[in-house]
Amino acid sequence: MAVADRVPLDFDPPVRVLRALLLGVDNGELSNPTPCPEWTVATLLDHLMGLSVAFTQAAHKRVDVPETQTAPAPSAQHLSRHWRSRLPVLLEDLANAWKDPAAWTGTSQAGGVTMPAAALGHVAMNELIMHSWDLARATGQEYFADPRTLEILIEFLAEGPEEGTPGLFGPRASLGDEATLLDEALALAGRDASWRPPRRRHIEAPAA
Repeated sequence: MAVADRVPLDFDPPVRVLRALLLGVDNGELSNPTPCPEWTVATLLDHLMGLSVAFTQAAHKRVDVPETQTAPAPSAQHLSRHWRSRLPVLLEDLANAWKDPAAWTGTSQAGGVTMPAAALGHVAMNELIMHSWDLARATGQEYFADPRTLEILIEFLAEGPEEGTPGLFGPRASLGDEATLLDEALALAGRDASWRPPRRRHIEAPAA
């Protein structure tokens, strides 16, 4: 029986996509800006490591550990030197944890927020999708998300308030006339689908 037949969301496909994106990140891009205001790529990677652990523990109903009790601010300085080998493992742990139907039942906690476990699973998927897109845009890579997953996320995000939810989703952004499913999900989560890294100014060398 496929994972998708047993649980609401299958984390394997987006985790595979994100792991592929990680391979395309050069060390020189760690200081690049991202769609997340004031976050660099390094800050984003640190956040991905933290959320992977937190939502894995949430799936296991481990509400007594620091990762589920607090949501520390991500930091470029805090990013592990071993993120290239460590983050893919943490993402696999995350995907495996949410394959268990029990992960989706009852209540659980992540970042100090307690809510129905099924809602936390959707929040975890949204974090994974949105930050994968953030990383792709910040490093000039293409990003693809499964349409079925996007449809489920859109339905989930549409239930939230238009002004957003502090700490989770920003205020809803506007959409263009030819918006894709990904564009719609991004807008509902408070992202500007047209975001591109600012152009770097080219400074001419002084004449000899």
